[in-house]
Amino acid sequence: MAKTIFITGASRGLGRIWAEAFLDRGDRVVAAVRNTDHLKELAKQYPSTLLVLPLDVTDKKACFETVEKAKQHFGKIDVLINNAGYGHIGAIEELTENEVRAQMETNVFGLLWLTQAIIPIMRGQNSGHIIQVSSALGLVAFPTTGIYSASKFAVEAISESLANEVAGFGIKVTLLEPNGYLTEFSTSSGAQSEPIGLYDEIRAVLKGADRPEDWGVPEATIEAMLKLIDAEQPPLRLILGRAGFQWVKHSYGERMKTWEAWQDVSEAAQGK
Repeated sequence: MAKTIFITGASRGLGRIWAEAFLDRGDRVVAAVRNTDHLKELAKQYPSTLLVLPLDVTDKKACFETVEKAKQHFGKIDVLINNAGYGHIGAIEELTENEVRAQMETNVFGLLWLTQAIIPIMRGQNSGHIIQVSSALGLVAFPTTGIYSASKFAVEAISESLANEVAGFGIKVTLLEPNGYLTEFSTSSGAQSEPIGLYDEIRAVLKGADRPEDWGVPEATIEAMLKLIDAEQPPLRLILGRAGFQWVKHSYGERMKTWEAWQDVSEAAQGK
């Protein structure tokens, strides 16, 4: 059965690839994007099943209004994919206040406003699936990605809490956790702080560890997305990519080793 899917950040990258895949199989898509010109040709190709709406996700009022427009146009919204976002690179000391606020406004607050806007609609339907595009870097953090990871760690916490809050309304929640993919996101959809020379060595180490095989093929995510959207019982978390899976497996194994090594101290801190 065709679904109505509301997706942000659909003008390029993974969002664009997913939107085209949904349309190709007959789903109805609401693409909420900053620049609607990027989707003019696609809209001509799917005049009855693609609705393109302008949206800056940092505008809370616009988020609620755009979701309502989508509901009025198609009558329902089965899936929300919060995909809009960007990555900011910079060592913690290098970050400016404006850079930090901008990262959080888009990656956290924008996602939060759209989530809040969609809940009453899905609750009224007694069904729905909210897919939050987090990142493998929402589970582990590397040097110079601290503020981006912080934004995605926040998405993880918000969404895990949300999943339990809305389960009784028939609403499912999934955190999508991709590793790096060869899209515009990895080349141009980002920002970088003014570097401090003291961290050049760390940057050089990271660059040397960057392996081509760790970057995923964007089109390879299509099958996973279709399976996720069609699943009767979708998972709370889904990693996309081999590299991300290995990062998380290693990181969480090391965490358990540390916690267990200090378990006596932890338990003593409980008191009697």
